[in-house]
Amino acid sequence: MGNFFDTAFTHPILNLLIALYKGFLFVKIPGAFGFAIISLTVIIRLIIHPFFKQQMELSKKMQDIKPHMDNLAKKHKNDQKTLQQAQLKLYQEHNINPAAGCLFAIIQIPVFYALFNVLNNFWLHGNDAKIIAQINSFIYHPSLKIITIDPFFFGLNLATTPAKTGNYLFILIPITTALLQYIQFKFSTPALPPKKEGEKSDTSEDFQRAMSIQMRYIFPLMIGWFSYSLPIGLSLYYNVFSIFSIIQYRNINSKKSSIPIPITQKEDDQIEDAEIVENEKEKKQIPVSIPKKNKGKKGKKK
Repeated sequence: MGNFFDTAFTHPILNLLIALYKGFLFVKIPGAFGFAIISLTVIIRLIIHPFFKQQMELSKKMQDIKPHMDNLAKKHKNDQKTLQQAQLKLYQEHNINPAAGCLFAIIQIPVFYALFNVLNNFWLHGNDAKIIAQINSFIYHPSLKIITIDPFFFGLNLATTPAKTGNYLFILIPITTALLQYIQFKFSTPALPPKKEGEKSDTSEDFQRAMSIQMRYIFPLMIGWFSYSLPIGLSLYYNVFSIFSIIQYRNINSKKSSIPIPITQKEDDQIEDAEIVENEKEKKQIPVSIPKKNKGKKGKKK
């Protein structure tokens, strides 16, 4: 399994990274390794853009149909089977596949892990002749073989970690990473409406609200901690990726929903009652037509 993963993901990404690095060296751009990582991020983002676009559209549709889902949950709260059937029907009506959003995450994991393997080797071994020889053994073409790599980017060693530098300024890197993750999470996740005063407590809604609040703050903190512990080059990749995501989420969220917002269940019941009353009134106002007998004229007696 490890050999397949390296062959399918790690080695191609390593070759692309080295090719970009040598290209920036050829045009004599300082910080070539950092620009190579940024360029690699852009290329990967373009490749997986169709999957990310699908995930964003799914997320937007899920936000748009949430009022419908809430009405269904209230209407069928005592009948889970009917609720599931109604939700499935709603998904089918709007061409929504909830499982499609997982595809983007599945694709991103091996890419991130492959880049981690590449940077981790430099972090542990630096420009050691053994690690350089190992990298060259995976290179597809002799012209891409390297003698050494300069991992510095604007004075930052991309192969080291903020935790190992001992410089408090490097703490800004995980803070920036956590902040970008928070902004991305805010754009990608719909804000739950505030609980109305006097509204009855709903266990499922309360749990969802609590989980959403925890994820909004805890997940960025986790990403910030990983950024503090892992090579800075990974943070560079992740931050560029997050900036792209924020821009795209903002653009798609600015579009108006094509799905009409339904009335609330209470209003629905009121309208239904009003229609029943109106129908009853119409029935009372309709005159009952009684067929009259035709009276013939009485003939005169002779």
